[in-house]
Amino acid sequence: MIRRLFYLSLGALLTFWVMRRLQALHPDHVARRTADGAAGMLRRVREFTSDALGEAAERETELRARFALDNPEDKR
Repeated sequence: MIRRLFYLSLGALLTFWVMRRLQALHPDHVARRTADGAAGMLRRVREFTSDALGEAAERETELRARFALDNPEDKR
């Protein structure tokens, strides 16, 4: 009797687990996760490009000051 109860509860647990996994594969859930992932990736790319452009502008300013490229009288 105990063995049957054990296997019955094991079967119920496995069924519950499989149903949860199958519900996670529902197209609405997959599409939502994909859209959220794409939005997060786009946000990270925008942050990266913003940082890179800011650092490039700072470096350009440093180089222009170092080589005096902004002075009009030095131009030939």
